[in-house]
Amino acid sequence: MPKLIADEDDAGDLEDSLAERGFTHLRVRHRGALLTIESGPKGAPVPHARLRRDTVHLWILEMPTHTERWEPTPFRQTMDQHVELLATQFAWALAPLPAIQRGTSGRQY
Repeated sequence: MPKLIADEDDAGDLEDSLAERGFTHLRVRHRGALLTIESGPKGAPVPHARLRRDTVHLWILEMPTHTERWEPTPFRQTMDQHVELLATQFAWALAPLPAIQRGTSGRQY
């Protein structure tokens, strides 16, 4: 059986669904079986969550840890169900991160 991948249409659908719920600061990148939800500059993206394709219609939700690794969750469901879950139960994980002010120059990073 061929390995299932996430394609550009899947990424666009997820990004549109998140934007419809007010998460317009997020973008979705696809690679292999993964759809990664991220924000920030493309050179230094901030990971928020990702979906791993498990079957044609089912995805597994993974969340980043404080050690910059990915931890699978017990949630295995459709993309629409994941969007609902992320927007309601895990909205804190999708919230925009404030710019961190470092040093005394007043520059934001």
